[in-house]
Amino acid sequence: MKGLIKLAVVTGLGFAALKGWREWMGDGQPHDDRGPVGSSGIVRDAGPQHGIADKDWDVVDEQSDESFPASDPPGNF
Repeated sequence: MKGLIKLAVVTGLGFAALKGWREWMGDGQPHDDRGPVGSSGIVRDAGPQHGIADKDWDVVDEQSDESFPASDPPGNF
């Protein structure tokens, strides 16, 4: 019975170590954030994000944010 308990403990420790090592090493593939085929990737909502106060967000910031990823900025720049 003691041998079975020791085997269970060693197996559990080995499993935990293997899982931790795999998480630490990653899967070897770079993170793919391009999104589904035919899309231009992951797109966030326009507007101020966390860390930016609404009072610091003006019309120019909003128009610039909404025009992204267009190559030309709004006319009032």
